[in-house]
This record gives sequence, structure tokens and C-alpha cells, in this order.
Amino acid sequence: MNTRMLGKNGPEITEIGLGSWAMGGPWVFGWGEQDDAASVKTIRRAADLGINWIDTAPVYGLGHGEKVVAEALKDRRKDVLIATKCGLIWDANGRVDRNNRPESIRRECEASLRRLDTDVIDLYQIHWPDRNVPVEDSWGEMTRLKEEGKVRSIGVSNFDVELLARCQKIAPVQSLQPPYSMINREVEAEILPWCREHNVGVIAYSPLQNGLLTGKFSRDFLQTLPEDDWRRRHGHGFFKEPLFDKALEFVEFIRPIAQHYDKTAAQLAIAWVLMQPGITAAIAGARNVDQVEQNIDEAGWRISGKDIEQIEKIYEEIFSK
Repeated sequence: MNTRMLGKNGPEITEIGLGSWAMGGPWVFGWGEQDDAASVKTIRRAADLGINWIDTAPVYGLGHGEKVVAEALKDRRKDVLIATKCGLIWDANGRVDRNNRPESIRRECEASLRRLDTDVIDLYQIHWPDRNVPVEDSWGEMTRLKEEGKVRSIGVSNFDVELLARCQKIAPVQSLQPPYSMINREVEAEILPWCREHNVGVIAYSPLQNGLLTGKFSRDFLQTLPEDDWRRRHGHGFFKEPLFDKALEFVEFIRPIAQHYDKTAAQLAIAWVLMQPGITAAIAGARNVDQVEQNIDEAGWRISGKDIEQIEKIYEEIFSK
């Protein structure tokens, strides 16, 4: 697979990384039951195919997801970079809250190192902003963890330009992880240009808009999801009208474009993200070996300028209604 440097002087990462959100299994924002053996096979297959980094977080399965990653990589650690996060903590009842206090970040880092069974985290990221804690305090602790050698690179997720700039005054931000897809383009106006100007790597998450751009959804499909799938229980944003219907309409229009390349709608969607200025890589989630093998076909090819223009036209016509 093609690789790209993450930020300034960062690690070389493959254009596509393996997303492990669903591998955590059930929790308040989980994707339903997941077989751990299937997850381990999926991670190992991804490494076999050349994907050299995996995205995880402590909150995925309330600690379980990181343990699954550790099991899969116990004899493959040198082959795969681990990107994990901090800032979302949970109580005994499974309730999740944001906490970016320095002492909490340090505790979470130590806990992640134990669960991941590793001496160092390759990329450590603040998962979400915490408006109750000055970002300077949080980022200061992240820099100390890097100086101590507990983490190699530090980044953030879901931050806006103001917060990024405040962090940058203290120490360089290696990467930002924002949501970005063909139909969710909020980062294009300010965030992506700022990251390009300041050499901050950008890892796009949810490039398939949580499955909506796979082409597998229909107007009744949402009701067939497991009761503990967050998309059904917490339906918001693109999982509510009118955006849900618009997303489905958009997929029907781009499907013929994908077929022209002998690709699926999902493969087109990720290829599109990877072609956007400032994007370093994209996270593609997978729950089984078949899905990770399909993910490999999402990189290494380009959409023609004519088809890019057609996609833009479709987007404007549907989402400007």
C-alpha cells in the first residue's frame, strides 16, 4: 500500500488504517456484539496485507477494544503502529464523560500501556475537547508524556482551529483526526487549510459516514440493526431526516460512477477522501476478514477529474435542497 508521512517529520503510515471502534463490542456507543476471535483474525489479516497502523481508544468497549488489539499484535507489534486516545472516561455504570485534566490523561496513558501490553504508544491523541479544562493544561501533559518516552507522537481529535492554534503554541500538533466524508464536509472551510499551513497531518475518520456510504443501507435497514448498535439507539445527524434520505439518494447517484471503475460505492467514497488536499490517511473500520480485504481495494487508485466534478454536482444538488 502507498504510505504518506503523518505531519512534519512524522511516521510513514499507509493511506488506510484499520479502525477498531466496532471491535470493542457493546457499550453506550458500540456497534453491537462482536466476536473477539473474528477481530483478532481481522487485525492480523490487515497486517498481512500491509496496513501498518490501527486506530483504537480506551472507551471502545470500555477498555475491551485495546485488549483485543494487544491479543492480535502480541507477536506482530513491530509491524503495526498503534494510535489510541485519552479524554473519555467511564464509571461503574458505563456512563462516559469527557475528562482532559492532566492527572486523568496520565492515568489513562498508563492504563492503555497495560491493556495494549506495549512499552510505548505510537500516536496518542486527545479524543474530544473538554471545555472544563484549559487546553494548555491538557496539551502540556501530552508533551510531558512524549518527553518521557511513553508516547512517540501526540495529536488531537475533533478539535477546531482555535484549540489547534492554542496547542501549537506549546508544542507541535502531529495530527488531527476529524470526521470527513463525501457528505460531511465541515472541515473543508477552516480546519483543513489550517492543517496544511501548519504541517499537521490529517487522519479522516468515518469516511463512509458510519456505513451510510457503503451502499448497503435502505430506508428500512436502520431498523434491522441490533438494538445495541448506537446508530439505531442514538440516531442523530445523518441518521435522522432529512439527512438520512439525502445520504441514501446521494449513494444511488454515485453508485454508477463507482461501477465504472469496477469498485463499490464504499471504495469510491474512501478514494475520494484520500484525494482531498491535506488528507494524510483515512480510517476504514472492519469487523471481519472480508471487510478488511475490501478495504485494501479502496487505496492506490484515483478518480478522474471529470468524475470528481460529477460528484461535486451531485452533492450540491442533493444537499443544497
